[in-house]
Amino acid sequence: MLSTLNDIKVGLNIIHDSEPYTVLVAHFVRMQQRKPVMQTKLRNLITGKVLEITFKPGDRVEEADLSRTKANFLYADDTQGYFMDNENYEQFSLDKNLLGSKLNYLKEGTEVNILNFNDKPVNLDLPVKMNFKVISAPPGVKGNSAAGRVTKEVQIETGHSVQAPLFINEGDVIKINTDTGEYVERVNE
Repeated sequence: MLSTLNDIKVGLNIIHDSEPYTVLVAHFVRMQQRKPVMQTKLRNLITGKVLEITFKPGDRVEEADLSRTKANFLYADDTQGYFMDNENYEQFSLDKNLLGSKLNYLKEGTEVNILNFNDKPVNLDLPVKMNFKVISAPPGVKGNSAAGRVTKEVQIETGHSVQAPLFINEGDVIKINTDTGEYVERVNE
């Protein structure tokens, strides 16, 4: 149990309505002649939905007991992404809607951190930066940079398209920030 509103911080995992949430935004609001309240935005770790909740003084918040395990991504079909636990080699799946844009960066054999709630997998964390091979890149056209366009759309090995500098060619390996989906650098392998 958390005793005060001061304990609610960004990144904290809490239980709300018997489900695990992570705190995305937390700030105090003080109005004239009223007690301060904590306004938060919480993301449900099971469904991915975001809620705005206001906690008042005296409200009790329970910290979620989450564990992390390592797993490898196997494949995805129309509705699920399939993984294998690295310790006990058991296979499990997560709903594709829950995975969302993370699927754009999952390739066969990728090791990910799985969040478990009550010993059941509920979500995953990708490495922040990952390397991908460019499978399709149109040639950079002379004069494109004069118009302020210094990037082009390239396709990586997962089939996802990202913006990259004009000098990136098919076959290059590039590093992508999986949180923002942005190009970071070209990797020399």
